[in-house]
Amino acid sequence: MNEETTLIDRLKRGNVPDALIRAAETEPLEAEEIAAEIIEGTAVLSLNSLRPLSRPCAVGKGLRTKVNANFGTSADKADIDFELAKLEAAVDAGADTVMDLSTGGDIDAIRRRVVAESAVPIGTVPIYQAAIEAQEKHGSIIKMTADDMFEAIERHASDGVDFVTVHCGVTSKALDALEKTGRIADVVSRGGAFLSGWILYNDTENPLYTQFDRLLEIARRYELTLSLGDGFRPGAVSDATDSAQVQELLTLGELVARCRQAGVQAMVEGPGHVPISQVVENVRLAKDICKGAPFYILGPLVTDVAPGYDHITAGIGGALAAANGADFLCYVTPSEHLGLPEIEDVREGTIVTRIAAHAADLAKNPEYFMKWDNEMSRARKALDWERQVELSIDPRRSRSILSERRVKDEPGCSMCGEYCAMKFIAEYLGSDEKTC
Repeated sequence: MNEETTLIDRLKRGNVPDALIRAAETEPLEAEEIAAEIIEGTAVLSLNSLRPLSRPCAVGKGLRTKVNANFGTSADKADIDFELAKLEAAVDAGADTVMDLSTGGDIDAIRRRVVAESAVPIGTVPIYQAAIEAQEKHGSIIKMTADDMFEAIERHASDGVDFVTVHCGVTSKALDALEKTGRIADVVSRGGAFLSGWILYNDTENPLYTQFDRLLEIARRYELTLSLGDGFRPGAVSDATDSAQVQELLTLGELVARCRQAGVQAMVEGPGHVPISQVVENVRLAKDICKGAPFYILGPLVTDVAPGYDHITAGIGGALAAANGADFLCYVTPSEHLGLPEIEDVREGTIVTRIAAHAADLAKNPEYFMKWDNEMSRARKALDWERQVELSIDPRRSRSILSERRVKDEPGCSMCGEYCAMKFIAEYLGSDEKTC
């Protein structure tokens, strides 16, 4: 293996790739500044060496908060055209990355089609496929071998996947902590559950942890970003920030250091279901323990009681988390906890998460990010409806509502009509004559 082949190696020599230059075009930082963060380990540019990307993006310190959209087949519904339509909907709605989490049908064929058609970076969770194939080959998920796990990871990498979730922090020590927590929801991560069951049945430590150097070798070979998964993320707000979650995080901090020593890009994944009073604490804990590694967070969902609206509970938590340092938000759709998302669920989940991300960016860097909001405000003051639609985060929906509810020949909207505050005050602020 050539020891001078990774992106980090090239950046250290001053070789900034075109993909990073293009990724910097919509960022507050210049390409050279982002390169410095990647070298430091506080940012990543997920880009498999086997394929080009038309929409590369960097994630991390000082950058725009990024949004990921998940989709994928299940055993009950394995329609590749349906999943490709979700891919299109997610990217059209502004997702920066996507993850194919397929568990049904021809998983290899689905992943390869997604890789071939996606303009944005793609992530996967290879342990899902390793577990499913172990069920078919060995008769049980818990009988999969270490070779099964690593072979699945390398297969995904060789297909051009840009980043993979790997649950290396699911260890015997974390399991011991879990058994003492008295959690309501136990383990809600699929990968975390598979590996927990494997460890307990085989009375053997997690190979993704004990053979981490093997994983680093694959990552270097394919320029694969490792997203260190949170197998013990809380699945109920009362389970948040317990000893199992923190123990896993301590292990991930150790592995982030090993990634940096090996010149491998790494992110850290976070919870989960977290009460709003603990969101900031969770972000700061992860950033401290993992030395500023990009933090990729699911939600967090700040309450458990809103099925059908969990994209909103996640948006609330995501905005607060990102405003305080989280770098990457994984969307949640309205169908979370209820069923496989439909295409419109994917669109809505992406848009709501983009709103949360932008709200956070306004807090992190208002000088740069508030330009968009200021343009919208000026368009509102001018009652320029077409410009408002163009500037909106979801022009399709804005235009639909406006066209349905505008009053003909009325410059204001139907909310205020002739009593529009903007129109009323403009008459007086714009005139020297004051009348009652």
